[in-house]
Amino acid sequence: MLVCVCVGGILFELLLVYTLPNPDLCSAGTASTTGKPILLNNIPDAEAFISGAEVAVIGFFQDPQSPEAEQFRLAAGQLPEVPFGLSSSAAVLSHYGAAENTVALFRTVDSDRRDLDMNNREVDAKDLTRFVRTNELRLVTEYNPVTAIGVMQSSLQFNLLLITDKMSPKHPERMRKFRAAAELYKGKFCSPVPGEDTQLLLFSLATVAFHWCERWICIYSLQDAKEPYISDHRANNILFILLDSNLKSNERVLSYFQLKKSQLPALAIFHTPDDEHEVLTVGDISTERVQDFCNRFLQRMPKKEDKSEEKPLNEEL
Repeated sequence: MLVCVCVGGILFELLLVYTLPNPDLCSAGTASTTGKPILLNNIPDAEAFISGAEVAVIGFFQDPQSPEAEQFRLAAGQLPEVPFGLSSSAAVLSHYGAAENTVALFRTVDSDRRDLDMNNREVDAKDLTRFVRTNELRLVTEYNPVTAIGVMQSSLQFNLLLITDKMSPKHPERMRKFRAAAELYKGKFCSPVPGEDTQLLLFSLATVAFHWCERWICIYSLQDAKEPYISDHRANNILFILLDSNLKSNERVLSYFQLKKSQLPALAIFHTPDDEHEVLTVGDISTERVQDFCNRFLQRMPKKEDKSEEKPLNEEL
């Protein structure tokens, strides 16, 4: 079933069907070798399980032999590259505030969690598979009609798109460099460390479409700079997206950014709250070029926000 949704001036087509996994985007070491859920008997095991993967799924079942748990196992077998865990520990359920017969998907890319309640309606393995495919976001997420829902509901304000031809022989190398750039912007919760050599970028996460909530994180900058890029200590984490120019459903996105296939590959960064965006056509992709493109855009945004904040104050005076 196709559903059309307009966000930020772009018309997206959402296809609510199951698709095969994309090996380009799966990180090494997160695939299940057996297709069976890992038993999580205590809170430390559950925390380590979640932190060890870009996307992790846990089924909370007081009765591990229930019909719901059996459907969960079947779904785990159908998605061997996604880590599935199962817990019947009362302490684990309480720690995560999970009701019995709840399946939770945890994403490290935006520190988000999505729950599926299996109590109120019949949920089979096919439904569980669709739930995971719809909501999984990775360090680099391929945009398509299935992942569109998760992309638009992400808690990250900035989307950085690599728009390219996946059939190109240069695609694997472009993906390697794009993913390396994404690693540089992966947020890690930490406290500032005093000292002249401290190089920090402060990132504020805010919701994309429907919710607003702000929290602060920082990552160590790999640039040789004495000062943070953002003078008022605000920046934003970025959702890295791969967009295949061969997909007909992506033609509208190319049109929105006024791009032709002859101009690809290209980078496009998009600030979802106000539709501010910038496009860079590049002969080839490099990690340094991606990083420079992101940093220049992030530098400009706080200044724009400061001006918009000053205007209401002037009107009141």
